[in-house]
Amino acid sequence: MENFTAGGESTTETEGIHLNCSMSGRHNFIFTLIPVVYGCNFVIGMVGNSMVVAVIYRYMTLKTVANVFVLNLAISDLTFLITLPMWATFTATGYQWPFGGFLCKASAGLVMFNLYSSIFFLTALSIDRYLAIVHPVRSRQRRTVLYARITCVLVWLFAFLLSVPTALTRDLMLITNYNITTCGVLHPEGSRHLLVAIGLMKSILGFLFPFLIIITCHCLIGGALVGARSIQKTSRSRDDEVLRILASAVVVFFLCWVPHQVLHFMELLAQLKFVTNCVMVDVIDTAMPFTVCIAFLNSCVNPILYSFVGQNFRRNLFRLLHCSAGTHHYISSKMSTLSYRVSEVLHLTNKNNPPKNVGGGTRVVWQGKG
Repeated sequence: MENFTAGGESTTETEGIHLNCSMSGRHNFIFTLIPVVYGCNFVIGMVGNSMVVAVIYRYMTLKTVANVFVLNLAISDLTFLITLPMWATFTATGYQWPFGGFLCKASAGLVMFNLYSSIFFLTALSIDRYLAIVHPVRSRQRRTVLYARITCVLVWLFAFLLSVPTALTRDLMLITNYNITTCGVLHPEGSRHLLVAIGLMKSILGFLFPFLIIITCHCLIGGALVGARSIQKTSRSRDDEVLRILASAVVVFFLCWVPHQVLHFMELLAQLKFVTNCVMVDVIDTAMPFTVCIAFLNSCVNPILYSFVGQNFRRNLFRLLHCSAGTHHYISSKMSTLSYRVSEVLHLTNKNNPPKNVGGGTRVVWQGKG
């Protein structure tokens, strides 16, 4: 899943590709450490997101906007996580891809598909929380399950369209320096500008715009909560907790994605030949796998940050694990911790208790989620 870039010499397809910066990004500690991290991400992410899906399916119906977005976000993370074992094998074998051309394209496409869909669903959840808290009356007619489902369909379609170019540009290629067949991107002169455009689209649509929307929504929510505290007699500890969770949501999103986006921007400079020194290329290709791992943590942290912090979720999770049939319990959605209104956290109810009205001529990139 690493973004390994190096200058190369143009050769025929049968002769393979020779890399000028042949040692770029190839270090034994990468081949050992990164697969272990991928394995941990896979286990934690699969368990956490599967529990979210299971609890929603077992105890709730999709009758709230938050439920719809939360379920789709968890499914988005799961679709990405199933590719991690292949990328772990890819790294552990020294960037040798043994799974064939179709899975090379499909896996790379799924990685980008998750990048866009996950961030778009987080953005939709933030907008929904903003409307529910700051404009609860005016937004009531628009915050319906029908609109939420339409939004989800549009997110899936838009994410799919944005991920298609990534899948199409990936293919198997022989690297003659090491006599390995890798899953990478060939960067001939004629298509370099197209690939740069794809990279800019990832940075802008996959991070910058969503982050600006998310942080704006959270700042407005925080302002509304602080302002309401001076008007209503709400619990100070509850408001402080909500504000802390709001801040942590923004910080986690920022910390998970900024390192990878910074390295991704440096890679774009290399594609435009602003960076040609093999030492700098090695720095980019060595650091990129670790920033990818940090970015992947977002899929693992989502269930913890938005669900497991709620006592009601844990209560229903224990019910699920013990196969009990208790009733009259509530479960918090992922975004319930962001508070439905100043004095009350939004709760998702179970089915039995419905809620009341409330480089050179050729460039090669071994690339995963970037």
